Amino acid sequence: MMFGNSGGFGFGFGGIFMWIFWILIIVAIVALFRGMSNSRSGTSSSEGPIEILRKRYANGEISDEEFEHRRKELEK
Repeated sequence: MMFGNSGGFGFGFGGIFMWIFWILIIVAIVALFRGMSNSRSGTSSSEGPIEILRKRYANGEISDEEFEHRRKELEK
């Protein structure tokens, strides 16, 4: 039985590169969609500095004293 030059399963010299090509295309598409979804879930440009400061305080990124100091500076 003859399978051609590719060894019968499409994994000849050209077949391997074709599989690698399609895998890279799929990985690029997945990375693109993940990048788009991450940019949407980040900090919105419509948030003001006070809202960002409150979120950082709620997440425990800054202390009570730092929160109060920065809040007073922003309210000037």
